[in-house]
Amino acid sequence: MEAVKVGSTVSRPVRVWLFAGVVMVFFQVVIGGVTRLTDSGLSITEWAVIQGTLPPLNEAEWLEAFEKYKVAAKKQYESLHADMALPEFKVIFFWEYAHRLWARLMGFVFLFPFLWFLVKKQLPGWLLRRLGVVIFLASLAAVFGWIMVASGLNNDNRTWVSAYKLVAHLGIATTLFGYLFWTWLKASPNATKDAGVPQLKRLGWGIAAVLFVQIAFGGLMAGMRAALIHPHFPVFIDGGRIWAALAETPGTTEIIDYEPYRFVKAVVQLLHRGTAWILSTLIILFFLKVKKSAVSTSLENSSNLLVGMLAIQFLLGVFTLINSVGRVPLILGAVHQAGALVLLAVVLKVNNHFSK
Repeated sequence: MEAVKVGSTVSRPVRVWLFAGVVMVFFQVVIGGVTRLTDSGLSITEWAVIQGTLPPLNEAEWLEAFEKYKVAAKKQYESLHADMALPEFKVIFFWEYAHRLWARLMGFVFLFPFLWFLVKKQLPGWLLRRLGVVIFLASLAAVFGWIMVASGLNNDNRTWVSAYKLVAHLGIATTLFGYLFWTWLKASPNATKDAGVPQLKRLGWGIAAVLFVQIAFGGLMAGMRAALIHPHFPVFIDGGRIWAALAETPGTTEIIDYEPYRFVKAVVQLLHRGTAWILSTLIILFFLKVKKSAVSTSLENSSNLLVGMLAIQFLLGVFTLINSVGRVPLILGAVHQAGALVLLAVVLKVNNHFSK
């Protein structure tokens, strides 16, 4: 990370604005998760940035949108929602519409204060450069969002969007959240620094890297409904199900087009479980090293918060998994995804103690 002069160079209104952006990105990712869990992502079949601001306003427009869904997402409609009536369609439409509308609202919340602060010369050069990256990441997330949705439209083999494209979209959104949160930290008054413990710094950023990979595996879990093939914890309980799935060794083509194959889902679930244990081990190791090192009280408090959030997130993951019988539980799944972002924010807060 670049060395910047922070705190005194950024006004409080700018810091509040940056944090508002962090909160909005957080809820955008959570709404996106709900959209996925409710099979709502294919309900809007067009990418109309301007015209799509308004939902259908009368019965005829609703029926037209419903018919477009039946045609463009034929496989999903016939496989999952064949008995769906218009009121049920309005529910899944709502979540995708809310996801897109929230994205538009973020654009307005960013643009107008940005122009105001720019005119008032309240944005230092280092922050302007970072905001340029934020704009790029937000635009990239929007483009990949549509690429993801398009992967499930007019495709007779898919009942939902490509999990791989979903992970790309989620990865960009997570990067945006983390980068914007880090920018807010840099713009805030200086935290107590602990630059004299380089081994903690390396471990802290290692934890951040493993967590990012774990979030990506979580995206694959959601995209593939991988929890459904083995909703048990720990692995060896009723282990025959997951080992049987692993025995179904598909070819390369089947791995890429994963939907009918339990083998890929079993691999993804084991990767997500395994990475959870690795991440837990690293965070506990970090916590113990902090306790043994001469560090600031502020870093000790951040380390305590990190372990606490890890415990909450781990339990959320376990409860989401064991309740994924027939269907991934909506509330638990959404809260578990939200918990991943909170954990990421805590990890970044910890690493802020080691930055200049």
